[in-house]
Amino acid sequence: MTECSICTEVFTDPRVLPCQHTFCLKCLLNYGKGKRRGDRLPCPLCRKAFTIPDGGLSGIQKNFEKEKLIHVRKLLAGQKVQRIPFEAQRISSDTERNMCEQHKDKKIEMFCRDCKVAVCMMCAITSHKVHDYLEIGKVSEDFRKQVSSDNLKNSEALEKTEELRKGIERQENDVIKHLAGVEDEINRAADNMIAAIQRDRVKLLSEVESIKLKHGELLKTVKQELEQHMTALESFKRDSETLLSSGTACDVTRSANSLHDRADELKMKFDVIRLVISSLPLVDVTFTSSTLLDRDDRNVVGIVTEEGQLDHRYLQV
Repeated sequence: MTECSICTEVFTDPRVLPCQHTFCLKCLLNYGKGKRRGDRLPCPLCRKAFTIPDGGLSGIQKNFEKEKLIHVRKLLAGQKVQRIPFEAQRISSDTERNMCEQHKDKKIEMFCRDCKVAVCMMCAITSHKVHDYLEIGKVSEDFRKQVSSDNLKNSEALEKTEELRKGIERQENDVIKHLAGVEDEINRAADNMIAAIQRDRVKLLSEVESIKLKHGELLKTVKQELEQHMTALESFKRDSETLLSSGTACDVTRSANSLHDRADELKMKFDVIRLVISSLPLVDVTFTSSTLLDRDDRNVVGIVTEEGQLDHRYLQV
């Protein structure tokens, strides 16, 4: 509000055009270089044409409101400014606003409807003599009614805007609350699946352990039978070798039949053990994984679907 749209810096000597756009005087002088009084010049911002007054571009009316804003800005920025007593400032400001900028001793009494600018009688009969103008008091009352009407409409719009803001805020809270509930549902579903998978794992491992124990005990028994048979065979071997190496003719005749019977028994025992081993069941245990995760696009826990639209009940004004 305190920066010129041409130089983009803080206004220096701000001047207001009939279209109500304000620029630095130096910027206007540079912009209208070569133009003379009475020439038409478009506003640098909105391109609406205005007539250069008799005093040239330097005669364009000052924008006292902008100067006040600049003064306040400097105060807020901590810059040193010349302080004027309040009463003196008010009187000076009122006087300046009521006097013509071009004709310093002339009071502003008329309003040019073509240029949309307040002027003194001297300006009216010179720069605006062919224009349509009215007494400023009459125009002021019309403008007051316009401003009052605009302010009333603006107040109504402000109330409706506040209602809309509150509606959006309520809807925002409802959306956050609803989505928090959806998140809880997802977490519960995932936790239930995790628990089910954990139960499945314990069950499957228990089944494998049961198979391992059953076959392990059977193989352990057969192994013990084989070890015992080996011990008996080794004993027979030692006895036979001892008899053959150191036994007398009498010892051989007395022990040969006995050893032969033992040999038959050992062979029969071996045949039985071999039969048992050949009849042992084959262990063919396999694990088939679930196909639940085989497809990359499968949603294991579930799916989230967005439907509908914002609840416009909150937005009715």
